[in-house]
Amino acid sequence: MTQNVRNNNAILKIKQRKTGVLRAFENWINMMDKTLNYYNENAQSFASGTVSVEFTEMQDRFLEKLDPGAYILDFGCGAGRDTKYFLSQGYRVDAIDGSEQLCQIASDHTGIKVRQMLFQELEANEKYDGIWACASILHLPKKELKEVLKKMLTALKNDGWIYTSFKYGEYEGNRNGRYFTDFTIDTFTDFVQGIHNLRIEEHWITGDVRPGRGEEKWLNLILQKKMNIGYENESSTDVMTGGPDRRRQLYYQLIASMKKSRKCGYHCFVPHGIRSENAP
Repeated sequence: MTQNVRNNNAILKIKQRKTGVLRAFENWINMMDKTLNYYNENAQSFASGTVSVEFTEMQDRFLEKLDPGAYILDFGCGAGRDTKYFLSQGYRVDAIDGSEQLCQIASDHTGIKVRQMLFQELEANEKYDGIWACASILHLPKKELKEVLKKMLTALKNDGWIYTSFKYGEYEGNRNGRYFTDFTIDTFTDFVQGIHNLRIEEHWITGDVRPGRGEEKWLNLILQKKMNIGYENESSTDVMTGGPDRRRQLYYQLIASMKKSRKCGYHCFVPHGIRSENAP
């Protein structure tokens, strides 16, 4: 094979890879556009079906975690039902949604300016005490969802709280004109492995609260940004690739935990890779 032929083959492979990447990106854009178009085209009917639904049990379960007057981000606020309730309880609220039409409806319903914004555009840093993401980030594919969860943690103050919900199951793909990522508690727990400082505080399953849809199940989650929570959400690989500072941090956390429990000797608790010889 001549050098020219090899070069041409290499160029062809690069073009094919670029074409594949572009096609995947275009598919993702089309998928997101389809979901947003659904909400823009059906904004009024969606609002009518959700804005008056009784949801105080869920709302109050989230608010119990927050101090009075805390700062909340309603992340995908829809028609503004939850924003309005939080405001009525004395909380400060920012509200965003990706749908232009729903932003207008929510602004009218709540009396505050609702910002049109995609989830991926969140850039706040330690601004909020809580983020409410009710049936919203479930429209992201898993790769995007993981990055958005990290952005949400960045936007939270230390020890801040997240409420979020997903349709219960293991399906991912288009359903009724929108993209959905479903979870069970097991698949969600596996999914957030390696996201540092994220703790699953509570989880429970409920039926859909909208009339005639009670058989549909939802996974509800309360998550917390907990700095230095140790290895709860980390695999052994994550721990070992975190570098000496991360291993040192975990070492001291383990020692403190064992001193508190006093249930057994030291070495039975220390995982491979951070034994005493690796301590500072």
